[in-house]
Amino acid sequence: MKKSLEHGEHRPPRWLVKVGFAAIVIACLLAVVLRFGGELLVRSGPLPAHADVAVALNGSIAGVLARTSEAVRLLKSGIVDNVIVSIPPKGYWGESIPAEANDYFTKHFGPAVAARIFYCVSSADSTIEEAYAIEECLKARGWTSVVIVTSNYHSRRAGRIWRAELAKAKSSVKLHVDGVADGVFEPRGWWRKRVYAKTWLLETSKLVWETFFGLGPWPGAMPSGTLETPPGGASNENSTLGRRYKN
Repeated sequence: MKKSLEHGEHRPPRWLVKVGFAAIVIACLLAVVLRFGGELLVRSGPLPAHADVAVALNGSIAGVLARTSEAVRLLKSGIVDNVIVSIPPKGYWGESIPAEANDYFTKHFGPAVAARIFYCVSSADSTIEEAYAIEECLKARGWTSVVIVTSNYHSRRAGRIWRAELAKAKSSVKLHVDGVADGVFEPRGWWRKRVYAKTWLLETSKLVWETFFGLGPWPGAMPSGTLETPPGGASNENSTLGRRYKN
């Protein structure tokens, strides 16, 4: 009996066993999040052989530069015939964003490229509002196959929102999502840099919120989108620009 008690005294307390088990579970979950958490935000499907238009979504300065560059690449390669850039009507100081954007594309990519870039102008303040506005711009030209170009960390959430919006509108638009790196996030090792971790936390919180509380929109009128044709812009629906660049 005495030996049995002495043996029992060497057993760790139950609370300590529970704490140790919880610590192991938390450590395993943390390892999974660190390894695969970045992939949670990224969902970029294969590109089509051809689509009517590439749509570069609005965002941060780094995001817009990366997205528009990728959209232009798709245009030059002949994958798309046109590009839509989503922009607000005015800048901080009242300057016309479409005019500034056209000057930028003409200067950096040449007038042939600039002539194939359209501007969907709206006051959209969220991805769901932007999807609604851009859908109107697509209807204005009758385009039915679209490549949505956005940042890699935004690709899964943007794809969900766009598919939900198109389904709600009973649209026949064929959708593809192209996620590109813009320098503020990498899925592998996302915790190694402050900017990566910040992006992950912000985008993950939005993804979780929309999973439990819906994609929106919030109460209020949805912004309309106005499609602006580039100065001296493209009048024909099909372009030989891609073929000229590939040859």
